Amino acid sequence: MHETTTHLRDALPAIVSLHSMLRRPASLLRTMTTSATANLKTIDGGTLEGGGQILRNTVALSALFSKPVCIVNVRQNRKPPGLKPQHAAGLKLVETICDATTEGIEKGSRTVNFSPSSIHTGNFIADPGTAGSTTLLLQVSLPVLLFPSPPEDSSDPLPSSSKIILRGGTNALNAPPIDYTQHIFLPFLYKHFGFSPDTLSLHVKRRGYFPRGGGEIQVTVPAFTKGQTIPPLNLIDRGSIARIHGFSYVSGSLLSHLAEQIRSAALDALNHIVPPEIEDKESFVQISARVDKGEKGGSPGSGIMLWAETTNGCIIGGSALGSKNVLATDTGTAAANELLRNLKHGGCVDEYLQDQIIIFMALAKGKSSIAIGPVTLHTKTAIWVAEQMTSARFELTELDTDRGLSLLTCEGSGLEGRI
Repeated sequence: MHETTTHLRDALPAIVSLHSMLRRPASLLRTMTTSATANLKTIDGGTLEGGGQILRNTVALSALFSKPVCIVNVRQNRKPPGLKPQHAAGLKLVETICDATTEGIEKGSRTVNFSPSSIHTGNFIADPGTAGSTTLLLQVSLPVLLFPSPPEDSSDPLPSSSKIILRGGTNALNAPPIDYTQHIFLPFLYKHFGFSPDTLSLHVKRRGYFPRGGGEIQVTVPAFTKGQTIPPLNLIDRGSIARIHGFSYVSGSLLSHLAEQIRSAALDALNHIVPPEIEDKESFVQISARVDKGEKGGSPGSGIMLWAETTNGCIIGGSALGSKNVLATDTGTAAANELLRNLKHGGCVDEYLQDQIIIFMALAKGKSSIAIGPVTLHTKTAIWVAEQMTSARFELTELDTDRGLSLLTCEGSGLEGRI
């Protein structure tokens, strides 16, 4: 049985779920027998992208489809390879959610065995004790919590939603910033995968940046009812740019004028794309400057989040995280250039949302279709994992080789709610 949440930097992260602990059979063992490991499906963690994404998607799909897995060569293409505390925290979180029997979830491990059981709703906490990304913890847990198992006792119904508290870095390197999740990822789920902000919601209690961390987000996730499915995605024509939004930010002890410098640089880089018929440029490109202090300020950090909304409901993003070695103006310009690059190819999602929607396409019922820009290695990896773990099948058709525009389709597995 798990202890209360503590900060453990060199050991296993602690994960708390009172609801799951009450439901877990006392006889459940946390080590795997030889006979159990013999039936595991092997996934090579060094395939393609060869990083943490394979872990997250494999374990999530393992839990959803009750498929025991053995992941070998964990993070083979990273230096150093093996689990870091934030990866272990994500795996332990899903272990708790689905009463999994596991082996190898510890810092540095390069082989992980994961055998899931019943998926529960409830209240969960994950804290790696580092500045590890909270959004990556959400990536591994969100799909699982949508599809809880039916209760063993019909007279004891499960809660209709789960609440998760995720601690660490809200704006971390090599991970989607929390602002991206709030303004691009979740709105995309609302618009195109049938989710509602009334039932799937995220609140930032406190921001956290590298190396101090200390951030916290709180997420409410709905439980799909019996027969409920994710609808297929159909998004082929991006439409024209309707407006560009964004904000720069500084947090903690950093000087507030940095936010204005970041903002001004981004505006300068984006002004040239305003259509000539738009007389009021300020209404077309709206970027504010924010200063977060106190509870929401957390550890010191800076950055900028930009997103373009189109007439057909697409949301394309660009962001940059500030650094003491980078001029504030360069941070603003970098985010603007990233947004412009993702607008250039004509696809309906940017390079970062591209791979994040693969698991939802794989779970959806029916055929999804979406026009995307140049296919990223993360997307190829997500597709590979989905086809290894589910009945979903993807196809990619080139539409415009000069721009790297392609049509991605998926016949989803049609996973249904079970409660």
